[in-house]
Amino acid sequence: MLSQKEFAVLYETVLASPGMTDSVKLVLHLPRKQVLILSKIIEVGIAAKGDGEKGGLLASVEGQLFDELAGVKDELLQKAGLKEMSERINSLISKQPL
Repeated sequence: MLSQKEFAVLYETVLASPGMTDSVKLVLHLPRKQVLILSKIIEVGIAAKGDGEKGGLLASVEGQLFDELAGVKDELLQKAGLKEMSERINSLISKQPL
């Protein structure tokens, strides 16, 4: 079994392999609820990137990739007409006592 560090090196190697920076056109037809959930999953993943155990392999990924994923999340919300709703939900969540 590979250790966390060995697995991170393997993951970095796969991400650096030829063709991994090529753009891929995706055509998705998703219900708005799935877009909202997917955007939240991306947001939580970006937030967990450097959080030790939670971050896992994400801790070894470049920051630029997370910036690009944040842009994808914003684009998904914008195209689904959910950007404002997502912002309001996030503001309500942030106001909740822990």
